Amino acid sequence: MITATQGVKLTSQRTSCGGELARDVGQFIDRGRLWWGVEGQCQACPNAWCEMDTGPAPEEIRQALLTEHGAARLRLANKEANLVPVLRALREMHHLSLSEARLVAADLKAAGLVGTSVEIVYLAEGLRNRSVTVTIASSST
Repeated sequence: MITATQGVKLTSQRTSCGGELARDVGQFIDRGRLWWGVEGQCQACPNAWCEMDTGPAPEEIRQALLTEHGAARLRLANKEANLVPVLRALREMHHLSLSEARLVAADLKAAGLVGTSVEIVYLAEGLRNRSVTVTIASSST
């Protein structure tokens, strides 16, 4: 089973107490599932919290990871590959309708899908489990 993790530290000012809020945000794969998490603590008061959930990360976390680490691109290794296993994997992993999965598969076949490295590794593993050969590269390539 594949594992991947990526994180970034964020800081911001709290309006309630004026202290600096330090947050560790990230994405990871655990036991075949995509997860995201946040740990935060105010440096001026005792407020702290931890939050995590499965599935796509909130956009703030995704953008922080993309800004810090850059994006990855997933492509089909064979543009002529049978799309049936691709559609099945996309529908199972992202709970897409058939028409939504077809649109994503068309992107995957053309320019590729872009996301955080953890999102791309997760999707690649699901496709490989369906015997679909894919490649991962930096989004700039």
